[in-house]
Amino acid sequence: MSSVAESHSVTYAFDDAFIKWQTLGDFKGFVFWVYDVDEVNGTVELILKFEPGEPIFYHRHTSLTNTLVIEGTHYIYEKDGKELREARQVGSYTISPPGEPHREGGGDAPCVVFYSVREERGVLFEVLDDDDNIVGELSFQDFKDALEAQQQT
Repeated sequence: MSSVAESHSVTYAFDDAFIKWQTLGDFKGFVFWVYDVDEVNGTVELILKFEPGEPIFYHRHTSLTNTLVIEGTHYIYEKDGKELREARQVGSYTISPPGEPHREGGGDAPCVVFYSVREERGVLFEVLDDDDNIVGELSFQDFKDALEAQQQT
């Protein structure tokens, strides 16, 4: 009988062949798929696939966000999209309160991250310009609309 300590590590590849990835307006560097929007519990659960080496738009999470890196390395960048703040490897699970503005993306290969967001005030993410001014918002309703659109395809 083998113990947990004696078990062998097995690597699995994430197969996204049946996910009908969606784009979000004119935003570049990622695609997404919404799994669930739960109005009773105020949660949105989605998956993002980041393009390699292409940080996405500057933004701030305004709600508690849990993430799980499913494939690749999830990079968190400073405002300039060049200075690396953090690199999260496959299997990394992070619980993040609303926080500092940043960019994020994949490393040298595509990166897939699962997000579970707890809606606190209707807005889940703020889109910022380089002077930290809010230029857009992604709301609970936006993700509800995205889920409904997905169900039509």
